[in-house]
Amino acid sequence: MLSTTSAAYTNGPTTTKSSSTTEHYDIIIGGGGLVGTTLAAALAKNPTLADKRVLLLEGAGEFKGFDASGPYQNRVSAINKNSIELFESIDAWPHIEAARYKPVKQMQVWESNSDALIQFQHDNFASDVACIIENDLILDAVYATVRASASNVKVLNKSRIECVSLPGQTGSVHSQVQLQDGRNFSCELLIGADGANSVVRKQMGVDVFSLNYDRMGLVATLDLQPEEAGDNSVAWQRFLPTGPLALLPLTEQQSSLVWSTTVPHAKQLLSMEPAQFVDALNEAFCRQYPRVELADLALQALNSFFGNSSSQHLRQFPPSVRDVQSGSRAVFPLGFLHASSYVCQGAALVGDAAHRVHPLAGQGVNLGFGDVRHLVETLAAGAYAGFKLGDTQHLTKYDRKCLTKNVPIMLGVHGLHTLYSTEFSPVVLLRSLGLQLTQNLPPIKNFFMRGAMG
Repeated sequence: MLSTTSAAYTNGPTTTKSSSTTEHYDIIIGGGGLVGTTLAAALAKNPTLADKRVLLLEGAGEFKGFDASGPYQNRVSAINKNSIELFESIDAWPHIEAARYKPVKQMQVWESNSDALIQFQHDNFASDVACIIENDLILDAVYATVRASASNVKVLNKSRIECVSLPGQTGSVHSQVQLQDGRNFSCELLIGADGANSVVRKQMGVDVFSLNYDRMGLVATLDLQPEEAGDNSVAWQRFLPTGPLALLPLTEQQSSLVWSTTVPHAKQLLSMEPAQFVDALNEAFCRQYPRVELADLALQALNSFFGNSSSQHLRQFPPSVRDVQSGSRAVFPLGFLHASSYVCQGAALVGDAAHRVHPLAGQGVNLGFGDVRHLVETLAAGAYAGFKLGDTQHLTKYDRKCLTKNVPIMLGVHGLHTLYSTEFSPVVLLRSLGLQLTQNLPPIKNFFMRGAMG
């Protein structure tokens, strides 16, 4: 059993302080979660920034730790190589390795209205495509790093931001934060890690493009048929007419489900009896949906050109689901959000406060961890060069790095969602050809692999 005791690193009174008292920090992180807490750990572990006083404002109560002997949880992340390297750099990865995680050796993505498919794996399966890790285990690991850095990182739980004042708006040299309980803080740099409804982002006044997909994601923990599962090291994703359906391996006989679908269908799936839900899930993976004849003919011609008589010989099918763990089903809304800039004088954004994407490519949290890496590198370089932490002149370097990396990935994920949200025949033809062409052309396939896998 691996666990952390948050009392060791969670500080601060729960009573309301006088609004006339303002406590100062070098950096305040508004919002915890996976990205905000990892950022606090990364700041603490960076040699150039290790002397900076950091305050992490966590809206939730004290983290209770993670029990590696307990049942698998329904919120997991597909962590890529770059994110693993970040965890290694902050000494969090050994904590995860000592608990539990599942390497993914291969991914298979296929179309429901044609035979188009694509498979991702490294040559001879020499390395993993990704690792499936429970979110609370990641939190447990990064909190262990934060606890070890208690001298310069302070965590305040149940601390929600009421309002923010930034230097460019007030003329002050510092950013100001007031909590809902009346406590006041100031800092050189305020970092918004407070999610898609970020108070920090709203106060920054940056333009935001957002879309409600009118879709929901359903997650669950599943038990597989033992005789079909094998080593269960493949991540499966099928594009259905209502949205993508993904099966992510947890153990040899368990997988995690992410089913993106319409709001009425998600609610229906949530209310089903377990046996009925399992039947619906198994049918979704094997059901024959209406075909687009023109797409089938085009794929046959494409495969013949590349010397493949059919893509069917490549196709594998996921193991059948035997049961769904009690209480593991949950739903959440899906949408798209992107801020035009991640920085301003005295403030910066990371994670969902800056961007939000569809989970179909598993990139959301990896983009957030990429923000952490780039921001810490930028702040360390700036501090070494003598810049103030909140100096826009230096923060724009972080902004450019992240926009260059994030925007193409986000547009690609949004484009996939749009392409696979219709059964219109010309669109089915184009997306099927695109998927199969990527499968048949190694340079293009490797380009997408590098982007997705870090």
